[in-house]
Amino acid sequence: MSRTSRTSFTASTSKNDDPELAHRLSRRGMLGVAAGATAAALLGAATPAAAAADKGRGRPVLPPGRLGIQLYSLRDKVSTLGFAPVFAELKKYGYDEVEFAGYTQGSAGPITLAQLKRLARNHGLNPIGSHVGYYSSDPGAYTFAQNLEKVLDDAQALGLKHIGTASGPFRYGSTVDAWKRAAEEFNTYGAAARARGMKFYQHNHSEEFSFATDNPKVRLYDVLLAETDPKLVYLEMDIFWAYSGAFRFSKRPDGTPAPFEPLDYVLKQPDRFPLFHVKDGVSDPSNTYGYRMTDVGDGDIDYQRFISGVTRLRGHRLAHHWQAEHDNPVESFAFARKSSKHLHSLREQCGE
Repeated sequence: MSRTSRTSFTASTSKNDDPELAHRLSRRGMLGVAAGATAAALLGAATPAAAAADKGRGRPVLPPGRLGIQLYSLRDKVSTLGFAPVFAELKKYGYDEVEFAGYTQGSAGPITLAQLKRLARNHGLNPIGSHVGYYSSDPGAYTFAQNLEKVLDDAQALGLKHIGTASGPFRYGSTVDAWKRAAEEFNTYGAAARARGMKFYQHNHSEEFSFATDNPKVRLYDVLLAETDPKLVYLEMDIFWAYSGAFRFSKRPDGTPAPFEPLDYVLKQPDRFPLFHVKDGVSDPSNTYGYRMTDVGDGDIDYQRFISGVTRLRGHRLAHHWQAEHDNPVESFAFARKSSKHLHSLREQCGE
């Protein structure tokens, strides 16, 4: 979710700020939210460490120090309470990192980047990345295309190691050449980020796994991977949306089968995926997207299999960052608490 440091969490959700984002969010609204446990029950649950013991012995699937949360999921709390109370809760819930979706607090009052960085550190949270828009028709917009240096200045001020966009590479259309053109721009942003010691990344939704309109045999995500420099452009796989893409685009437009497994993309090129969004969904073939979004642990996505599949790769246990997210949680603190509890409880089975 692209957000700017010039607007609050409240204001930045306005459909007038980012037409591309507004379109995406309006489509997300069709997903609905699966019912879950009440907030009161969640707030009385066991700590993440205690929950892990419930699953028996075995190495934790989640690597130590690598659990984060995308703050878009907590935008309601940030805008009303401010970052400090939110960070305090996240630390209590066992989070190690945060990924920003904007650098302001809305009605909670102004904050500088220096203060924000210090606040995160004081609560033991590592600011790992941030989402910023790809482009805009407004020349003054806070996007990579319009204000690259400002975007990188702010990321550097916060000490971020990753800076990216949740906008798809659809700026010039859905043809192969259109995505090659967008890939060239991503390479430019990646080179500028690398020069400052950061990694530029793109966060997917389901549409990235669709097929090129001028060549329906070509999956657009494959064009992005092929046409971006692996040393300059990285990917943050939103696992929920990747599985949604696998549901929506398992056949080409002519009806021929074209199945794929999202995890296979990562296993083939693990170095390209430093970040993940851990988002869950209940399988629902009647839904346009194949899933109904829900709290992590309440859905059908096998995160024990997915996370362990990545972290078991040689040299990759600590190479990735796992950010819990829910686009529209029923109660955002309850979502954060429950997600952490579930992910900390996952353990590899003895003998595997």
